[in-house]
Amino acid sequence: MTDTALFWIRDDFRIENNPALSFATQKHENVIALFIYNNKNFDNQTEAQKWWVSKSLEDFKKTLSKYNINLQIVKGDELDIFSKIKKKDNLTIYWNKVYEPDIISKGKKIRDIFLKNEINFKYFKGNILNEFQEVTKNDGTPFKVFTPFWRVAEQKYLSLPPSKNYIVKKKSKEKSFFKNCIEPKNLLPKKDWYKKFDKYWKISENDSKKILNELIDNKIKDYGTTRDIPSIEGTSKLSPYIKHGQIHVESIWNKCNGIKTKGIGYRKYINELGWREFSHSLINYFPEFLKGNYRKDFDRFPWVRNDKHLKAWKTGMTGYPIVDAGMRELYETGWMHNRVRMVVGSFLVKHLRINWTEGEKHFRNCLLDFNKANNVAQWQWVAGCGADAAPYFRIFNPILQGEKFDKEGLYVKKWVPELSKVPNKFIHKPWEMELKYQQAIKTIIGKEYPEPIVIHEKARASALEAFQSLKKK
Repeated sequence: MTDTALFWIRDDFRIENNPALSFATQKHENVIALFIYNNKNFDNQTEAQKWWVSKSLEDFKKTLSKYNINLQIVKGDELDIFSKIKKKDNLTIYWNKVYEPDIISKGKKIRDIFLKNEINFKYFKGNILNEFQEVTKNDGTPFKVFTPFWRVAEQKYLSLPPSKNYIVKKKSKEKSFFKNCIEPKNLLPKKDWYKKFDKYWKISENDSKKILNELIDNKIKDYGTTRDIPSIEGTSKLSPYIKHGQIHVESIWNKCNGIKTKGIGYRKYINELGWREFSHSLINYFPEFLKGNYRKDFDRFPWVRNDKHLKAWKTGMTGYPIVDAGMRELYETGWMHNRVRMVVGSFLVKHLRINWTEGEKHFRNCLLDFNKANNVAQWQWVAGCGADAAPYFRIFNPILQGEKFDKEGLYVKKWVPELSKVPNKFIHKPWEMELKYQQAIKTIIGKEYPEPIVIHEKARASALEAFQSLKKK
């Protein structure tokens, strides 16, 4: 056993339920924490997450220092950095797994390097309930439908022995290994649009625990209904913390499972954890899922290229208030309410008939909770081209969705303030106001707020016609 352990951080900025960090501190006299900043992992398409990772590193560095563990941030490629570690360095490398095909592939190459250079290493289950290989049909093939998948996955997890209590031991002194390290602030995006995120998020492991407690104590009972109302804090907002590992899904599961009376709210929330598991299973068994349509007939779908419409959608200027509110919330906070995500997604791929990949790309850039599995799976679900997806002919009416889930227009008025004086009767269809009323409240449609860029009825008919064209070929 070597004297020094190297804890390699990916999406695991936490002390609790962190097997790699726990084993490192239990088995070794000295521990160094390493985060590798690879430009290829943080390209121009994941700008929002650079802010979250920077803040996470800043907080986690302080936390680890209390355990006398030095967190070092190194810029470069993982293969290059690890290839420079030799047997004589007397290091053992520990890490928790990440379940993405390209990361798994690189992980195999890293293990080959360690074996070649005689470097000791050990890795552990990552931030997931079940390893995706462990949840299959009776014949060993993967599930393609959520409900039977989750039925098996949930029972599988329940049959496992209780999770170990992973204790992190305090070390006697800090130790360094790498040179030319960088500071967390060096990871921030070049554009300063992220600065407003500070108003909406506190990033730490302790904050994730507070949010979880708030969910259990005050939200989960009514979660089945309140999760669909974007004007209230009815969702957990744990997703960015799960993505970056401030909290482990097992911790969430155990907390939820401790509820004495488990109603529909509990079931709805647990099922959302299940969808995350299902999405990870899909991308690993069907890696082509990440690159294009799961349903190959959609490869010939007549998508429309319209840069003007795409820009209007991205900037929240479509003329449909619920859509615009969602897109503005996204850009302002790095997050969007889940019900609204479905509405804006449906609008892009069905009202505008723009390829879902454009929406996936924009969300990837702006979402703090972005992960490949969830993002791609959700977009293909909305577009109707994924596994167990909503049928394409299910087209959300943005007017009715607004009237149903934002009856008083509170969500719209918060994120589209130019409509703040519009009466509730017209808040989701302001173009129907007579001109004299528009003038009275100084909200002229087409001037202070755009007219609809497409007409719902016509767009719906066009989308259905396009869908029917798939069946003719």
